[in-house]
Amino acid sequence: MKNYAIIVYWSDEDSVWIAEAPDLEPCSAHGETREAAVAELGVAMQAWLDVARKNGLPIPEPRFRPATAAAE
Repeated sequence: MKNYAIIVYWSDEDSVWIAEAPDLEPCSAHGETREAAVAELGVAMQAWLDVARKNGLPIPEPRFRPATAAAE
């Protein structure tokens, strides 16, 4: 699997950790811990890529890069 960015955050509404792969929209998963959400996202990402390949759809290159704060 390519080096796709992963965003992980807490959802107060759902009381779970959410992990998203913004380059593979819509591709997300959740878990009770950060690690569980990321592990589930790995499964979801593989499924997303498998379906795209099976249907002859383009596989996006990793493009999303989170902004980083500049040192002050």
